[in-house]
Amino acid sequence: MNWYHLRMSETNFPAHAAGGGSGRKPNGKSGGLFSGVTGWWRLIHFGALLVAMALSPSTYSLRNRLAVSTQICQTAAQILPRFVLFSALISLVLIHIVVVTAQSYGLSQFALGMVIRVLVVELLPLSAALFVALRSDLGSAAELAAIRRQTASAPLRGVEMDNWRQAILPRVVASIVAVVSLVALSGGLALVLGYLGVYGFTPWGVSSFTRTVGQVFEPIVIMSLGLKTTFFALAVAIIPAVARQENSHHVQSASGDAQQGRQRLFIVLIAIETLSLAVEFF
Repeated sequence: MNWYHLRMSETNFPAHAAGGGSGRKPNGKSGGLFSGVTGWWRLIHFGALLVAMALSPSTYSLRNRLAVSTQICQTAAQILPRFVLFSALISLVLIHIVVVTAQSYGLSQFALGMVIRVLVVELLPLSAALFVALRSDLGSAAELAAIRRQTASAPLRGVEMDNWRQAILPRVVASIVAVVSLVALSGGLALVLGYLGVYGFTPWGVSSFTRTVGQVFEPIVIMSLGLKTTFFALAVAIIPAVARQENSHHVQSASGDAQQGRQRLFIVLIAIETLSLAVEFF
């Protein structure tokens, strides 16, 4: 465990690496390329340390467990009602459009499968990730101020590491739990609404419905959906955390670091969705 605690104590980025130091910076295109490469490397490095911290049993002391559970409840209370309403509305609209269009072309037998694939497999997981990312972005300013107050009087790296466990890790874990929970909840809601939109309030379509669901959720689709949800959750949890960590040490470049963090998050989400589509259809 000594190696683990040593690595955790090194999670502070040097000032010159984050763009807030007074050292000499490379200029021109080479400077932008160097800054981009080092930024992605810091993201991967700090993300790996956060995952290791989240998976370590020694992290979850009584105080940290209370902070994590509180953050999970707060995140669920803020996001869950809005996202359930959003997913229900978007599901009803898309189900109606797909069913009516398929019936007009005589393809009603394919309507349910298309609804399940578009909503449950593709649209709702990405929407859940964006909802949680938006909530993290809106809450970053208040959290950043709290972190600065905590770390201002904690010059020792061990004390600062404990502050990161209490300030950053609960939000990371809560974001991961939120994304996975919202994907599962919205997917189940979309399946129920899809059944009602196609068959109505009757039990006679259950056998046909379950057969269609089984045809859509092939092993490759289940694997792709599970991996995509996991990577969405990690990206939404880690990338804003890295941006907040950099901002807490470099106040002057906070807005630029936040903008860069949003760009990285958008790029990662699009890359994950693209790879998921490639795995499913090719």
